[in-house]
Amino acid sequence: MTDIARSGTAASTQVVPNNGLAYTVLGRTVESEQVFDAVADHFDGVPDGAIDVVVDDLAPVAAREGVDSAVAFVDCLLKRFVGRVGRISMGCSFEIPVELLSRVGARADVVVGPDAEAVTAVERLSREDPTTFGYVRRHWVEAKRGIEMCDRNYPQSKQVHAALADPETTPRTLGATLSGMVTLGALETWGDTVGPTRYDLTAYRPKRTWALGAAIATGVSDD
Repeated sequence: MTDIARSGTAASTQVVPNNGLAYTVLGRTVESEQVFDAVADHFDGVPDGAIDVVVDDLAPVAAREGVDSAVAFVDCLLKRFVGRVGRISMGCSFEIPVELLSRVGARADVVVGPDAEAVTAVERLSREDPTTFGYVRRHWVEAKRGIEMCDRNYPQSKQVHAALADPETTPRTLGATLSGMVTLGALETWGDTVGPTRYDLTAYRPKRTWALGAAIATGVSDD
């Protein structure tokens, strides 16, 4: 299903030959139940378990209607189709709120994304340095955004912080978060400096950061 149509609510369906794919375009303002009804139309005369349902990305729902609405969408999807389909797969881009990833992950039988090494690294940090882990757990998304917005190669935490608009962190708490990201292998420090730590943003690893964030958001506790 897609919401790329910009106007109207009429649905049109095309079947891609030989690929077993039915592609339905719905209006941008379509309600969740209309989406589910369009999906259910393809179940007529088909044995239970013969069709898989794929949600490409929950991020647009969360961005448009909020996290609670996106979670409600997932709950309704599961209620209507669990037992009727072979598998339900839901995608989440890493730009979504951590809360959404965490809440949807708790409803899934299997979370695919965080690799085993990333999970191990996060669990080790939570055990050995729970204070730093707490900062990373709460602020990794903002730290990621600050790193990617900062135009310096070797900034201090206050300079990364200055790149953020309306930050939740302070320079100190962001620095603690960046320090944790160094420990987790997403970032490096720049040499042995005297005074405030400088971070080597040329060594930033975005894919590693995403994997660590997924590990944090989908099951690692800071209790």
